[in-house]
Amino acid sequence: MPTPPIHPRQTPRLVYANQHGEIKDFPELEMAGRSGSLYQKPELQDLIPLPEGSELFVLPGRKPVGFEANSHEPSLLAENPDEPGEEIQAVAAFMAPAHTAIHTAAFVKNDDAETLPLFAYTAVGWHEGRFWVSGFRSDEDLRQEPLGFDPAKITTSTQKRLKTLPQNRLVQHLGNCSLTYSCPAAKNYFLNQYEAPLPTSPECNARCLGCISLQPSGCCPSTQDRIRFVPTANEIAEVAVPHLQRVPSGVVSFGQGCEGEPLLQADTIEKAIRLIRKGTNNGTVNLNSNASLPEAVARLAHAGLDSIRVSMSSARPEYHQRYFRPKGFTFNDVRQSIATMKKAGRFVSLNYFVLPGFTDDPEEFAALCELVETEKPDFIQLRNLNIDPDWYLEAMQHTDRRGPMGIRHWHKEMQRNFPKLRFGYFNPPLR
Repeated sequence: MPTPPIHPRQTPRLVYANQHGEIKDFPELEMAGRSGSLYQKPELQDLIPLPEGSELFVLPGRKPVGFEANSHEPSLLAENPDEPGEEIQAVAAFMAPAHTAIHTAAFVKNDDAETLPLFAYTAVGWHEGRFWVSGFRSDEDLRQEPLGFDPAKITTSTQKRLKTLPQNRLVQHLGNCSLTYSCPAAKNYFLNQYEAPLPTSPECNARCLGCISLQPSGCCPSTQDRIRFVPTANEIAEVAVPHLQRVPSGVVSFGQGCEGEPLLQADTIEKAIRLIRKGTNNGTVNLNSNASLPEAVARLAHAGLDSIRVSMSSARPEYHQRYFRPKGFTFNDVRQSIATMKKAGRFVSLNYFVLPGFTDDPEEFAALCELVETEKPDFIQLRNLNIDPDWYLEAMQHTDRRGPMGIRHWHKEMQRNFPKLRFGYFNPPLR
């Protein structure tokens, strides 16, 4: 049974960072959060203790915003209360996996502030000796819990397999992901547990605003390097088959943060899936994709693909276009890919990027409801959108016409409207 969430007894205090990067609380202001362009005081049921494995970020060029007690008006903390005249900076939390934000961090941006790196920025405050964040646990799966990752064991297991399979370029690439980038999926592969990654494509047919593996110069830096080669079907199977044989309810997934669009390598993936299924019937073979090529999806489903996770920032075509900036495909192709998988009797997840104030916009909610009603996906993954929220809202040309629903209310309404639809954070095992 899931552990009941813990909430604070009163609204936590605002936190800020001084010039030395020290994070302090300011008792005279309560924490605030943002939903789109609106400052809001989180309700107590919006708040949970900062999850283990989370990080705190100092936000350069941004001053924190809070609320005075019993006030509904936001208040800017413009300088260090301990050292008047000294600059301060806002603070945000990057929550551990399996948690979804209800509010982003509340701040006022300086005119010369640079775009923030590609992380999610959740509202955070301080109360009763601990940090609290505005979010909720969206998946009880433990596959990326910090306690499951012993650093010494990861290093030993990774190095051992790198020596065992020195000619397999995919294994060597995943070793770098594990040891250099601390990728949880790569760690799980080397630890023989949960879900293993199968990156395949150095190319992409989209130019996503928040791409974490490739950004143009002068923009915010990407958070990891993209794979530079296409592994062979044999190299892929050499990773996937033993993993599915060793791991109960194991998953292997094409389409990772360290690659482009896997459907561009459909020929290789099709061969790999056939080799995997020749080697074992265990586990789930999954594809994380922008779902841009319905014909390729049909081929992979026929070859034995069990599930697809479709990345989606919006269920509205115009916003999908602005975020993905596709090269040669449309939102209609994405919908067709979903329909193709469902017709083949396969499992469909939406990797639905969550940004408070945009995701829960009533018009976005209506568009998502129409898509779910028509295409009937099985699962929605509530992944936080890793992006500077101001940059995203500006690029989307988004305006608050009716005001946001609130992420908690949005979630409850989706569950009420679609009782068979499942929600979570990770790719679920199907076998």
